[in-house]
Amino acid sequence: MLAQLTDEFPSVSASKIRFFEEKGLVTPQRTAAGYRQFTEQDVERLRFVLALQRDHYLPLKVIRDYLAAIDRGEGPENLPAGVSASIAPRAVDSELTAEHAGRVRKLTEEQLRVESGASAELVESLLSFGLIAARRGHFDDHALKVTKACVALASHGLEPRHLRPFQAAAEREFGLVERAVAPLTSRRDAASQARAAEAAREISDLCLNLHSALVQERIAHLETS
Repeated sequence: MLAQLTDEFPSVSASKIRFFEEKGLVTPQRTAAGYRQFTEQDVERLRFVLALQRDHYLPLKVIRDYLAAIDRGEGPENLPAGVSASIAPRAVDSELTAEHAGRVRKLTEEQLRVESGASAELVESLLSFGLIAARRGHFDDHALKVTKACVALASHGLEPRHLRPFQAAAEREFGLVERAVAPLTSRRDAASQARAAEAAREISDLCLNLHSALVQERIAHLETS
């Protein structure tokens, strides 16, 4: 998929596509193993989004509205001059509806425990150490991901009290990301805010790759020692 886009959009990256996916601009199918499968229609949607961003500096909210109109079978109004809305509407099926609903779910503590497999004691411990937090009495998908990871780590003897350095490291990493995108966040227009969020996600992915590489290097020494 990237190979089809990089000639026309050299700055496109996997993290940018994941960001578009999180925002609901493109929804590739998933294999049983969780791998994304992009159709030609998905690639055309991405080409449409990237062109509007690069050539017209449009915020994602406006682009999402254009795509929503296309998916309803309507001609988007006020398209920039020279832009063609020739992409096909996206078929909305039950799987797609469920996937979009999953992005905005609000989980109760009981739902969080059931979906993560965590005990009430583990959830209470995660809350007390600040690894997860409820907002207005509910948990989001980020809290679910953290809880699932902590359930798996608990099977290796790592308890929430051992994991506080991850929270501190995440805050330091966010500080780095925040400083890097400060020139964009200082501007109040929607296009700059959208580019700041996109850049922040890409920098975060790069930081995670660096962190993983550094840890894997040390693990490799276990095999040779």
